Amino acid sequence: YNKRITASEMDMEKQTGDRMKETVLLYGFKDQERLKKVKRALLPLGLRMRTVGPEEYFQPVGYLAGVKEVPPAENDRPGTEFDCEMMVMAGLASAQVDAVIHALYRSGVGRIDYKAVLTPVNQFWDGEKLYEEIAREHEAMTKGGSQ
Repeated sequence: YNKRITASEMDMEKQTGDRMKETVLLYGFKDQERLKKVKRALLPLGLRMRTVGPEEYFQPVGYLAGVKEVPPAENDRPGTEFDCEMMVMAGLASAQVDAVIHALYRSGVGRIDYKAVLTPVNQFWDGEKLYEEIAREHEAMTKGGSQ
């Protein structure tokens, strides 16, 4: 397949000789059976998967996804559990994002309403800030749209 890479990924490739591994971060999955179902659905796609617990919510999402230019946070305050599940996709081409969504649908997992793609801006945000931003966007879309 033809994977598009961003300028920051190209810079990383020049510096390190490799690209960040395509990664899916999974936040707030309280139902372990559902989490297993998500992982089984995504396994054939060859993506790295990482479950992120509240003890890591303060870390920048880019750091957790393996972006070498994003340093870890110095503090280690515990996070508060999220009300909804959140999935962050890092280093995926748009076709791979579509494949993730289709795999979850086909497997019967259903929707994960809080989804984000890692960007040069949000890679430095911690999980709680990203969650709050997605929650605001989700609320605006569901209020404004017809359900």
